[in-house]
Amino acid sequence: MKALVKKDESEMAGSVWKAAADLEYALFLFSLMQQEESERSSWKLESPLKQAEVGPVLVAAQDLLMKAKSSIDVGELREAHKKTWMARGHLLTIWKHLTKG
Repeated sequence: MKALVKKDESEMAGSVWKAAADLEYALFLFSLMQQEESERSSWKLESPLKQAEVGPVLVAAQDLLMKAKSSIDVGELREAHKKTWMARGHLLTIWKHLTKG
């Protein structure tokens, strides 16, 4: 978020990539814990990102991760997995947007 405020796209792209990589590892751990076919094919992300939407999409990813943590706290691992997967998708969309130019 600091890089977004500073409007430093290079730093922001690096931070977004690192966060997405960390979420990828979390998703790997979820897959090990659940050991069954996931319902990911039914999980959907919203429409493509526009320039002015980077901040709100980062906030949406952050909100999803807070909800994922809450789901873990009450033992709802499937829901936490879904929210983490969606947050990672948002971050990858932002990263692609930042690095395409």
